[in-house]
Amino acid sequence: MMAPGYFYSVLPFLKRWYKDDELVEMMQMQSQFFNVNAFDGNFIIGMDLAIEEKQGSKAKDTIAGLKTGLMGPLAGVGDTIFGAIIPTICGSIGAYMGLRGNPFGAILWIIVNLIVLFTRFGFLNLGYTQGAKLIDSASGRLNAITDSAVLLGVTVVGALVPTVVNVKVPFVYQTGKVTLKMQSILNQIMPSLVPVLLVALVYWLLGKKHVTSTKMIWFVLILGIVLSYFHILSA
Repeated sequence: MMAPGYFYSVLPFLKRWYKDDELVEMMQMQSQFFNVNAFDGNFIIGMDLAIEEKQGSKAKDTIAGLKTGLMGPLAGVGDTIFGAIIPTICGSIGAYMGLRGNPFGAILWIIVNLIVLFTRFGFLNLGYTQGAKLIDSASGRLNAITDSAVLLGVTVVGALVPTVVNVKVPFVYQTGKVTLKMQSILNQIMPSLVPVLLVALVYWLLGKKHVTSTKMIWFVLILGIVLSYFHILSA
């Protein structure tokens, strides 16, 4: 998967530090399976280079174990923060501002991506500077960082649901002089109840097997058309 990218990232240093059979041996080790988030994966490369620069080929097993042990936790943290939380929060805020005609929504998205771009380069220097010592001190905090990021993302996205998803129940029940509007009753129970339930349904379905985001888009589109046609829901 990402092994070729990792290999060619460290190859110039391998050629500088090793020769002949030793070089081939380290090249083979660096070509082993590797898969991590592309944003914070540079952290492992930095640590790798720092250790190899001091210990050389003696650190072969250490490097292999380091890559294997760290790519899972860092993939989880990176995917959560850079792949889900930041795009969801900042993208939703930027898109909402754009829908309101505020051009700063697009500017915000550009600024966020520039920050992420330069941050990912910083991970390489951070890993190299701190070496294995940093992982020993930070490994216990990885789960806490991930949980905090997830909590923040869920809170922000949850607050945006009623402002972005606009779905109402137009059904009106009338008997004699009494008229009951279903949407008014639902608002008394909880404002924006229908949008929240719709988002919860989509989220639940996405967790099912064989349900992709593409299939979900078609499902929501068809469901919206059908329910609107029978005047059950309206956008």
